[in-house]
Amino acid sequence: MIKIFSDEFLLSIYGGLEKFNPFTLYRNPIIFITEIGAILTTLQFIFFQREQIDYFALHVSLWLWAIVFFSNIAESYAEIRGERTTDFIRRSRGTTFANLYDQDGNLNVVSDKDLKKGDLVLVRKDEIIPADGDIISGFASIDESLFTGELHPVVRRAMSGSQNVLAGTKVLSNEIVIKVMANSGEGVLDKMVDLVESSSRKKTHNEIATTILLSSLCIIFLVMVANFQFFGIFYNAHLDITMQIALLASLIPTTIAGLLNAISIAGINRLIKKNVVAKSGQAVEAAGEVDLVLLDKTGTITEGNRLAVGLVPAIDIPPEEFARACYLTSFSDETKEGRSILELVKTQFPFVCIRPRVQFDFFPFRAETRLSGIDLAEEKYRKGAADAIEQFFQKTIPTEVSRVVKNTAKEGNTPLIVANQERILGTVILQDKIKTGLADQFNRFKLLGVKTVIVTGDNPLTAAVVAKDVQADDFLASANPEQKLHYLKEQQLEGHSVAMIGDGLNDVPALLQADLAIAMNNGTQAAKEAANMIDLDSHPGKLFDIIQIGKELLMTRGVLMAFTLGSDIAKYFVLLPALLIPVFPGFSVMNFLHLSTPRNTILSGVIFNALILVLLVPLSFRGVKLVPDKVNAILKKNLLIYGLGGVVFPFIGIKTIDAVISHWFVT
Repeated sequence: MIKIFSDEFLLSIYGGLEKFNPFTLYRNPIIFITEIGAILTTLQFIFFQREQIDYFALHVSLWLWAIVFFSNIAESYAEIRGERTTDFIRRSRGTTFANLYDQDGNLNVVSDKDLKKGDLVLVRKDEIIPADGDIISGFASIDESLFTGELHPVVRRAMSGSQNVLAGTKVLSNEIVIKVMANSGEGVLDKMVDLVESSSRKKTHNEIATTILLSSLCIIFLVMVANFQFFGIFYNAHLDITMQIALLASLIPTTIAGLLNAISIAGINRLIKKNVVAKSGQAVEAAGEVDLVLLDKTGTITEGNRLAVGLVPAIDIPPEEFARACYLTSFSDETKEGRSILELVKTQFPFVCIRPRVQFDFFPFRAETRLSGIDLAEEKYRKGAADAIEQFFQKTIPTEVSRVVKNTAKEGNTPLIVANQERILGTVILQDKIKTGLADQFNRFKLLGVKTVIVTGDNPLTAAVVAKDVQADDFLASANPEQKLHYLKEQQLEGHSVAMIGDGLNDVPALLQADLAIAMNNGTQAAKEAANMIDLDSHPGKLFDIIQIGKELLMTRGVLMAFTLGSDIAKYFVLLPALLIPVFPGFSVMNFLHLSTPRNTILSGVIFNALILVLLVPLSFRGVKLVPDKVNAILKKNLLIYGLGGVVFPFIGIKTIDAVISHWFVT
C-alpha cells in the first residue's frame, strides 16, 4: 500500500510539473493568473535587485509557485487514481485477436482493431472476447471479473436477456458467435478510459458556471489592485509591485479554483469503483440534481426473464385448440417470452407443434401495439395485453377471462391474451422475479427526497403489485414508448430533474430525453447508446449510489466555494491595510491583529493560501459524506462550518504564520 501510494505521489509530482505549461493552464484562469504572478515576482527578484537581496520577492515567488504546484498535483493525483484502474484493464486485455467470419462464412484471424459494427466473430473456450457485442448463437460461461470484480463466472446465451458481452471478458466454456455492436474504440471500456483522461474530459456546465463566477471575482480583485497604481500616482506614493502581486494572489479564490478539477475527477473515479461507466462529466453532475426517478419494470426492476408458467384456456375452448393458437403465435417469436411459451406448449401438448404448410405472415412484438402474432390464410392469431387484444379485434374480453387476467396481475405476474378474429381463446401466464434488495433502496430514495415511479407496458394491476413490493411512490402502466416520453417531458416541464433507467428498445426515446439516463449492461445496444451512464452490474439499486455520488460532488463543491468566499472576505480586511500602511501610516489602525510588518502580513496571506489548498485536498477526493435522512441538515451544517470557517480561519492562520516567520524573517 505504501509503495502504491508513493508511486502515485511521485507520478503526481511529475504530472504536476507537466501542467505548468501556460498554454494548457489557461483553462483554469485563477491558477493561470497565479502563475503569471509567480513569473513576475521571480523576474523582480532576479533582475531588479537593489543594494541587498530582496528576500521578500524571493519568498513570495516561491510560495506562488507552490500554490500553482499544489493545485496541479491535486488534479494530477486525481487523474492518476482513475488511470490506474483503466491501465489495469488495458494491460489485462492487451492485444486481442478475433475469429472473423467473412462473407463466404470462412474464418479469418484478425486484430480486434480491425473489427467493425455488424461483424460476426467466433469465440472459443479460453479466448478473450474481442469487442462489445450480442451472442447470436450458443451459450457460454464467461469471466467478467475484469469489469465487475465478481469472481464467479456468469452464463450468457443467445436470444435472451443475458446475450450481451463486453470486450476483454473471457469465455470459460463452450463457444459462441457474437455480433459486434461497437466499432473499435467505441466500446464500454474505451468510454471508461476516455473519461478519466484529462485530455478528453470536458468541463461540465456547473464547472463552467463556477469558473465564470471565480473569474469574475478574479477580475474584480485584479481591477482593484491595478487601481492602486493610479491611487499611488495621484498621491505621489510608491506602492511595491511585488506586494501588489502577492495581495492579488492572496485575495483571488485560489482554493476552490485549485481543487475544482480534482473534485470532478474524484467523483468520476468513485463511480468507476461502483462499476458504473459515465460517458461524460455532465452525467455525474446531473445525478446530483435528480429528484425524480423513472424505472422500467421488465429487465430493470425484475430479472427480465419472464417465463410462461401456465396456459389457461377460456371456457368452451378445448385445451388443444388453445395450445395450437399459442404455438402458432410463438413458433417464430424470437423473444424470450415467446420461446418460453413454445417450450411450455411442447411439454404439455407436443402433438400440436406442427408448422403450418400454407403461406403465413408473422408479426413480431412491437412496443407500440403490444402485440405479436400470425396471419394464416384467412385466419388471424394474436397474443398480447388484454386492452391491446380488445382494440385489435374489437372484442370485449369475456368475464371469466378477465377474472383470470386480474388474478394473475394481482399475483404480480403478467397475463397475455391469445385470440383470433372469432373469439378470445385463453390466457398465458408469464412469471418474472423481482430483483433483491429493491424495497430498501427505494426507501433510501425517499430519505433523499427523490420520488420513484415505475413505468411499464404491463397492465395497471401488475404494475401496482410490483410498485407496492418495491415501495415505489407511483407507477405508469400500459405505457408505450411515446407515453413514457410524454410523461417524462411533463415532469421536466414541472421543474423536475429526471433520471431514467432502462434496458430495452422501448426505453430509448425516454433515455434520450432524460437528464440522467442509465442503461443496464445486459440491455440492448440501442439503450446503452442512448444512455449517458451504463451500470455494469445491471442492478437498479446501483442508481442510489450514482445519485448519492452526484449529490456528494455538488455538495463538496458548494462547501469549498463557501469556504473560499468567506476566506476572501476575511483576507481582504487583513491584507489590504498591509499594502497601504507603508505609504499611508494612518491605515495602521486597521491592523487589529497586530501583525508584525506589512510585508510579513502579505507573505503570510500567500503562505496561508498555499497551505489551506493542501489541507483541503483530502476533502476534495473523499467528498462530503451524505446521510440519506439528513441531507438538508448536513448541507446546512457544512455550509455553516465551512462558511464561518472561511471567515474565521484566515485570521487565525495568518496571525499564526506571521508569528512564526517574524522570528526568523523580518521585512
